[in-house]
Amino acid sequence: MKIGFYTLGCKLNFAETSAIGKALLTAGHTRAADGEQAEVCIINTCSVTDAADRKGRQAIHRIHRENPNAILIVTGCYAQLKPQEVKQIEGVQYVVTNDDKDRIPDLIAQFAPPSDLHNSLAQHYAPRTRFFLKVQDGCDYFCTYCTIPYARGRSRNQSISEVIRRAEIAIAEGYKELVLTGVNIGDFGKSTGESFINLLRALDDIDADVRYRISSCEPNLLTDEIIDFVSHSRHFAPHFHIPLQSGNNEMLKIMHRRYTRELFAERISHIKQVMPDAFIGVDCMVGVRGETEEMFSDYVKFVSSLPVSQLHVFTYSERAGTRMLNMPLIVVPNSVRKTRSELLHQLSEQKLHTFYEQHQGSERTVLWESKETDGLMSGFTENYIKVFRPYQAQKINTFEKIII
Repeated sequence: MKIGFYTLGCKLNFAETSAIGKALLTAGHTRAADGEQAEVCIINTCSVTDAADRKGRQAIHRIHRENPNAILIVTGCYAQLKPQEVKQIEGVQYVVTNDDKDRIPDLIAQFAPPSDLHNSLAQHYAPRTRFFLKVQDGCDYFCTYCTIPYARGRSRNQSISEVIRRAEIAIAEGYKELVLTGVNIGDFGKSTGESFINLLRALDDIDADVRYRISSCEPNLLTDEIIDFVSHSRHFAPHFHIPLQSGNNEMLKIMHRRYTRELFAERISHIKQVMPDAFIGVDCMVGVRGETEEMFSDYVKFVSSLPVSQLHVFTYSERAGTRMLNMPLIVVPNSVRKTRSELLHQLSEQKLHTFYEQHQGSERTVLWESKETDGLMSGFTENYIKVFRPYQAQKINTFEKIII
């Protein structure tokens, strides 16, 4: 059967869609080409905010219009948290929980007659240079504003040996960059009695022409030991993504975050001390219940002082089932939330521009990607600067030293 794949939200969702896609191609199905009618559509949704739910609904409606005869299978966090709501959307025939995502190929097998592999093993699912390597799932933190533990369950992981096995398969398939993904990847090892730092060491020991990136890692779990290891590792990129959420300590307590802004600043300082050129992305939330104008001003002042590269700004939205809704806190008007979000977006643009300017003229290693736009190809340096050059097909999926 011809399968259409649609992914919204985090890198973990992309990793899981990729795994489902590989299983289906191996079973003899094919990926629907752009503009081609699919017989089955798999929609992997996000539910981190109300806006994410809305985008999920819009995507489902659009996909149904474009593939009116297709079987629609919806999974992901939106499907997990609001299955009855998703079932009511026109065209949806199956709603699959996060825990059952890996059974989607078995579900699709019920729709299609057995077939031979017709060379499907030689096909790559979503051919690209970058592979999202799932190392962990779930979260035990239960921050007061967040539904992810309810959507993803408790923190858990496979063994280091199993992660290494999957990494080696991805490398053998030609991927040159592996991004470690999970809900709370610094918590790796809870299920197996292992540790995140030992996982990093094992991955770094793989003898291959490959680069790794660490996706979002909580500041209280991003230890100096991990930072120091990345600074002298063979394969790990000097690139960190660290959730701050608020730069005001009182707000961090309300949110039930497990660190202070002083600890956060220490982590940033240590990264810059041992890796001055590192790219540091920071998650910031605005308009959370209880956030006064004074708190927000304090927050902005703190973030402005940090030598980080970019802010990923999220506007708070009320989520059913979260503890914050039962706390006696002021509610920030939506108009104020929007204004605060715009201010942090402007600050992010300034920081990113400064970071790029600092690296003009420096020598970096770029991994070129396959997409061609207006005669140009693009790629990312190890410290996550996007660069362009005239398109040359032979450079796709290769590393090259360049002067920015």
